[in-house]
Amino acid sequence: MRRHELEHILRAAAAITDENDFILVGSQAVLGQYPDAPKELLISNEVDIYPEHKPELADLIDGAIGAGSMFSEQFGYHADGVGPETAVLPRHWRSRAFVVTGPGTRGACGFCPEANDLAISKLAAGREKDSEWFRVAAARNLLSRKTILSRLGCVPLDQEHIDLLRQRLEYWWPSSDGEQSI
Repeated sequence: MRRHELEHILRAAAAITDENDFILVGSQAVLGQYPDAPKELLISNEVDIYPEHKPELADLIDGAIGAGSMFSEQFGYHADGVGPETAVLPRHWRSRAFVVTGPGTRGACGFCPEANDLAISKLAAGREKDSEWFRVAAARNLLSRKTILSRLGCVPLDQEHIDLLRQRLEYWWPSSDGEQSI
């Protein structure tokens, strides 16, 4: 996916829902902070999205421009209508979010978590595809180990789950000499 395709999805989602503010999560949300993100991070052809003020309208998005829709068939990318529960993000992520808006969105705004917050959601999901995204983002210096470690204390999970995220961080991004260890 490329930035202009993400903007197209925002435009279409706004037309479908009559909403203007959307939350974007998942791997392609990195385009908010890094419009020219490394291609290895942009292999997905979907954007996880929901209307910020009416998340229940995500089903409309999914039906109209989701996987298998005419939109998807025509353009080769699509939206996945999701909800606020889809991604585990640290408290106050919204204050650090990057906004995708402009002529290409026709006034719609997509709020994308900052890369370290997005990385935490990848740690929480823990899937193989998440570990690959995480490793590439870390290798390309798009993430800060220190920032991720400090924000793990702000994740709305119990201590057992936070400890699991710390273990996953160590496995996915082993500390090297001079770096803060877990």
